[in-house]
Amino acid sequence: MWLKTKIQNENTFLIVGLGNPGRDYQSNRHNVGFMFINKLAQRLGVIFSRYERKALVTKVDYFGRRLLLAKPQTYMNLSGHSVKEIYRFYKIPLEQLLIAYDDVDLPLGVIRLRPGGGSAGQKGMISIIEQLGSQEFPRMRLGIGRPPGRMEAADYVLQDFSAKEGEILSITLETAIEAALTFVTEGLVPAMNKYNGGSERDE
Repeated sequence: MWLKTKIQNENTFLIVGLGNPGRDYQSNRHNVGFMFINKLAQRLGVIFSRYERKALVTKVDYFGRRLLLAKPQTYMNLSGHSVKEIYRFYKIPLEQLLIAYDDVDLPLGVIRLRPGGGSAGQKGMISIIEQLGSQEFPRMRLGIGRPPGRMEAADYVLQDFSAKEGEILSITLETAIEAALTFVTEGLVPAMNKYNGGSERDE
């Protein structure tokens, strides 16, 4: 039984999109992680029909891998509590955990995969790093651009995307899906090589 569980877990990937639950937040820039994971689920033909460990979750097999998709329902700044519970319950290898989230330090349209690193002040990532006790896990940063003028970042991320931004975002999310599936089937380095676009410096 232990060997069977170990083998299964070696082929299990946990992909988490970060955001805030509720209709008031669903189109916010801060919810681009949810937007990504929703489109990924749609691509894979599944829906988020279960609630467990403080998250909406769904499971699907993909080319011999078992994918567990999750949307923490704890609000952004407590995301780590849900991620830790799911990660520990399913015994996911840390290198097979992928967190997708918004990043104001990247322009809209740019995605950036990394094997680890700090939070850069993103509250969901702060919580996840604290709860896991490690920052060495893969993540996918989805650029939303910097706030205009003197607008505070906290206000900016809670605004909705404009219609023009939405067009760019739609294309970006499709690319992000391909990047995530490449991560699952080929590994993080090939996904980084193929999809880490743009000229921004990687913070």
